[in-house]
Amino acid sequence: MKKIKQFNILTIYPDIFNSYFNAALIKTAVDKKVIKLNIFNLRDFANDNYKSVDDKPYGGGPGMIMRVDIIHKAIQCILKKGKTKSRIIVFSAKGKVLKQKDLERLKKYDNLTLVCGRFEGIDQRVIDKIADEEISIGEYVLGGGEIPAMTVVEGITRLLPNVLGNKNSLKEESYNNQDFVESNQYTRPEKFYPEIKNKRKVWKVPKVLLSGNHKEIEKYRNKK
Repeated sequence: MKKIKQFNILTIYPDIFNSYFNAALIKTAVDKKVIKLNIFNLRDFANDNYKSVDDKPYGGGPGMIMRVDIIHKAIQCILKKGKTKSRIIVFSAKGKVLKQKDLERLKKYDNLTLVCGRFEGIDQRVIDKIADEEISIGEYVLGGGEIPAMTVVEGITRLLPNVLGNKNSLKEESYNNQDFVESNQYTRPEKFYPEIKNKRKVWKVPKVLLSGNHKEIEKYRNKK
């Protein structure tokens, strides 16, 4: 019996994922039972009637901090004892920047738990004592970890068997070969005639791609 890769996502905005995960590649993977998406509302694990998941930072400062006890409780409830190979990831601006090789590494885990921060951030004890790693998707700041979570889910899912329609699509992709990026791509029409500032232009496809000379085409693509 084949294992279904599970993604557990902890967030205070579970509805954010509905549109994105119910279309295109992710929906295909779910329908084929390649992956399973478990989205949990952190407020369901709160200890009070207000469903509070955050509090003021010790030492003062702006904003609110997501509480370690709430996140710990959620993870304890989600991750049942078992032999599945699992990993817990926290998203933050100060984490290690995600690269393609990280997606290749993470796809080997059966169970990935993704913690989406909000407000001013997450209590450091979550990062130090609970999470296995801290990831950023770039050197910029977002409102929360939901978009990074979507990025990781799609980045890993497309590497799994029976997800992409063409198995060869991954072979010459960006970053799959010595950190090179994919070469320029063109399709019909061969010549395009846009009108720019009242002047007719012509944008052509490079001649080498029309030559039928596979050796020269490969040389061109490697150069690009």
